[in-house]
Amino acid sequence: MKKNIPKLHLLFAFLAVSLPLGAQTPTPPTTPSVPQHDIAPGPFKPTWESLEAGYQVPEWFRDAKFGIWAHWTAQCVPEQGDWYARNMYIQSDKNGKPTADYEFHVKTYGHPSKFGFKDIDNLWHAENWDPDKLMALYKKAGAHYFVALANHHDNLDMWNSAYQPWNSVNVGPHKDIVGIWEKAARKAGLPFGVTVHAARTWTWFNVSHGSDKTGPLAGVPYDGNLTKADGKGLWWDGLDPQDLYCRPHADNEKPDDAYVTKFFNRTKDLVDKYHPDLLYFDDTGLDQVHLDIVADYYNESLKWNDGKMNVVVNTKNLSPEQRKGAVNDFERGAANEIQPDAWQSETCIGNWHYSAIVFAKHQYKTAVTVEQTLCNVVSKNGNFLLNLPVKGDGTLDSDELKVLEDLANWMPVNGEAIFDTRPWKIYGESSPESNVASGMFNEGKIKYTSQDLRYTSKGDNLLYAFFLVWPEGGSATIKTLGKGAGMPLDKAIESVSLLGSPDKIKWTQDENGLHLTLPATSPVPGPAALKIVLK
Repeated sequence: MKKNIPKLHLLFAFLAVSLPLGAQTPTPPTTPSVPQHDIAPGPFKPTWESLEAGYQVPEWFRDAKFGIWAHWTAQCVPEQGDWYARNMYIQSDKNGKPTADYEFHVKTYGHPSKFGFKDIDNLWHAENWDPDKLMALYKKAGAHYFVALANHHDNLDMWNSAYQPWNSVNVGPHKDIVGIWEKAARKAGLPFGVTVHAARTWTWFNVSHGSDKTGPLAGVPYDGNLTKADGKGLWWDGLDPQDLYCRPHADNEKPDDAYVTKFFNRTKDLVDKYHPDLLYFDDTGLDQVHLDIVADYYNESLKWNDGKMNVVVNTKNLSPEQRKGAVNDFERGAANEIQPDAWQSETCIGNWHYSAIVFAKHQYKTAVTVEQTLCNVVSKNGNFLLNLPVKGDGTLDSDELKVLEDLANWMPVNGEAIFDTRPWKIYGESSPESNVASGMFNEGKIKYTSQDLRYTSKGDNLLYAFFLVWPEGGSATIKTLGKGAGMPLDKAIESVSLLGSPDKIKWTQDENGLHLTLPATSPVPGPAALKIVLK
């Protein structure tokens, strides 16, 4: 691993914004060993070498397997989906075609020189939000941990932030969103996580400092150019838009020290106030300021947990060595083999931010797709984090509620083959349609067939085999459970049953596999699990 690389600040977060969707960014090199900020004393130092040597993924995370995420900010108010806060400032695409979000914003709210995203923040009221009710639905649907978005690239902190005046207590809902979520999760007995996305704001939000290129308001500055003095007598009197949008700068200018230090202080404030069990960075790797935060978080968590390592850090594109010091994350993707270290797959049933268009077209992932993804991820030593986008008023739509209801019916039948399990010797059997290379943004390429089987295990004598698609014809053969040399199964089978089914499963075993006579239909919609007891 390389050492003594010059200070990177948030360069990799900066680069990630300009990459096309689905692009794979390079794994960042080792960062300097000199911290930029004061961190809590303890065994962890802000270097990869220290994190890799001292960290161990807690058992609660490895047992939990399935979490639900509320990716909720003021960007859900317009109900136009992802990246609205950025796209509303982009008048046209590279071909000169007007962008949908810009046109929607001008038509609905007015020109961004007069009504910018800061004003959308002010429109966010969360008036129908019932966190305890939602948490009960999430838990019933099988969530074993809950994660709340703490800030997005739009730079509004969702708590009573000591370092960011633009926060959900001062603006919009006038509520400590993170704090209220945290209390609801703890009350429900769920580990609580937070996600931090503000490292990208510097570049992502720079479009707010621009202006129209054409039309009657060409050259009129957008509201990202306003200053604190401009707010006198207005609703945002006393707030400085530069704290929200960052100061104007060239697109290729790296984040300055003030921005980096503020990012550290904001994140440390979040961690110190809410003691999250999981801290997720929406970034590619961890540069020095992130390493400072992680070392501080690990050291502080040892104090909260009587010296026990009980917290998780997620980020993306970690090298194999770095996955010893934090948990690698695949956004909208998965691995194609069992990973030696715990990892996480994250996706959304639709857009990350709420979209009325997706709902109107009924384009959400179904519960069956969610269940198949969960089985696939768990079989390969991963956890699965699912976002159901919350509307601006704090509610879920009817299609989202249906997904939760379907999950709540599936989990009691199949949960024993998911939770508290570990990967078996092999992850299963794959069809050509599902055998897709590991990586982010590969979920759309994966198609499951009746050839797809996924294994989980408990101890040495209990094996589960999921049919991701129920085999037709009432019979199936599992080739990898055959007898003989070279087969992974080295113990005799004592019994085979089907979770959720009263039917006795007839089976025989030979060198060609485990031959099964099955019911004509699955016990529940979605994947179904065989329970195989070994002698």
